[in-house]
Amino acid sequence: MNKPKYNRIVLKLSGEALAGELGYGIDPKVMQSIANQIKEVIAHNVQIAVVVGGGNIWRGIAGSAKGMDRATADYMGMLATVMNSLALQDALENEGVFTRVQTSIEMRQVAEPYIRRRAMRHLEKGRVVIFAAGTGNPFFSTDTTAALRAAEIEADVILMAKNNVDGVYTADPAIDINATKYDELDFMDVINQGLAVMDKTAVTLCMENKIQIIVFNISECGNILKVVLGDKIGTEVRNNNEQCN
Repeated sequence: MNKPKYNRIVLKLSGEALAGELGYGIDPKVMQSIANQIKEVIAHNVQIAVVVGGGNIWRGIAGSAKGMDRATADYMGMLATVMNSLALQDALENEGVFTRVQTSIEMRQVAEPYIRRRAMRHLEKGRVVIFAAGTGNPFFSTDTTAALRAAEIEADVILMAKNNVDGVYTADPAIDINATKYDELDFMDVINQGLAVMDKTAVTLCMENKIQIIVFNISECGNILKVVLGDKIGTEVRNNNEQCN
């Protein structure tokens, strides 16, 4: 087998990616495809942690915009990420992949509480760790959760999985036919140009901790493994003074 480029990764899945063509809820076919792709990567002895969004069920910002208290809306969004995480755990274990769900909000009947050292031990034993309930605090996105957890567990890279989007563009390619894809970006370019990679808090956290980000299309089967093996797909975001591996 080809040697993986990364030893430990954080895979960031948006809630919308889990909805697939349905546009809401969870598409079982999409979930199975993601589980199969993760299984392929595990077979290469790569340690995988996953952060799942909840936008396919509930978005805190949308609730807040309609008059709901922002903190309450965000806590509801955290619960949505737990639902998605449990669904992903079920799909992975149906494929024979051992997993653990850890939540930032304690709910011991369904998942472990997030404990950094325990999470790292699970990874070392070859288990997939799914981080649910965001950071446990309102006003922070699951993008920021991915950046924070990646820093905490000393991950090599964050893989930002997008649904039918194969990287970062100069503009929305669905609207602007002249939009062009970036192959590489510096963190400061992302911040200064307001590019839709992650929110600014997450990007800044990655920049300060020198955590590379790769934005790619998860809708194409096998893409997670391709990224892990070093194939040049999607858009790489890193500090310009860092050398490519």
